Amino acid sequence: MKIFTTKKEIAQYFAHRDGKIVGFVPTLGALHQGHISLIKQAQQNSTEVICSIFVNPTQFTDPKDLEKYPRPIAADISMLEQIGCDVLFNPPVSEIYDDNEKWHLDIGDLEHLLEGKFRPGHYQGVTQVVYKLFSIVKPDVAFFGQKDYQQVLVISKMVELLNIPVKLVMCPTQRESDGLAMSSRNIHLTADDRQHALILSKTLSWVKNNFDASNIAAIKHQAELMIANEPGIELEYFEIVDGQSLHTANANTKNIVALVAARAGKTRLIDNMLIGLPIV
Repeated sequence: MKIFTTKKEIAQYFAHRDGKIVGFVPTLGALHQGHISLIKQAQQNSTEVICSIFVNPTQFTDPKDLEKYPRPIAADISMLEQIGCDVLFNPPVSEIYDDNEKWHLDIGDLEHLLEGKFRPGHYQGVTQVVYKLFSIVKPDVAFFGQKDYQQVLVISKMVELLNIPVKLVMCPTQRESDGLAMSSRNIHLTADDRQHALILSKTLSWVKNNFDASNIAAIKHQAELMIANEPGIELEYFEIVDGQSLHTANANTKNIVALVAARAGKTRLIDNMLIGLPIV
């Protein structure tokens, strides 16, 4: 696996693509099997796969969250080598950002709903860095996890607004054997936190299995009660929405997604489940 840390190295490496289909998996590092599943998907749909590891400061709304975000780069490199990733782009912050950069992209309601409401400014940081990475790597296809469903919608909107020639692929959420969605943040969970956190996936599964389009409000209420009654869990939101707009679903909505965010102890977790058809 080739490891590059500068834009110049990437440009030189991809100067002659010779018909290659470049697949791209952007990450914040602290890789787990969810990320590896994205690499595998990219390998099936590309001739060359590049993964980036960059803990992007502009998408963290809490400085403490940025500070404690795990950065096990040696372990990450080992995982990528074992899976046969072709290229790792691991730049320092100074390679991506100049001093006092300004960025704002009008992505409409997507910026302010759900995650955007609880993490104001987060999606401006996401679009800023993904646009930069797309401009550097110039991928043909980019792969993102369904666990960050709203992020996929936001990036899709950015690609549309800025006419970026890249195809986006949303890959299914990878789960532990007990149902917990894989996340780099899971390492912060105590044993008790982790056990209590299972209520998120259990509730999402219950909603999917008991879904009734004519009774969405009641199902949402029951889901909120299930999570609220779990010790050690602080619910931020549970919403059943249109899979494209993220506005509240109704009986006529075709693509329905249930999304949840909660704190298990001190660790913030998100998860979701497709109730209707996927949109990406």
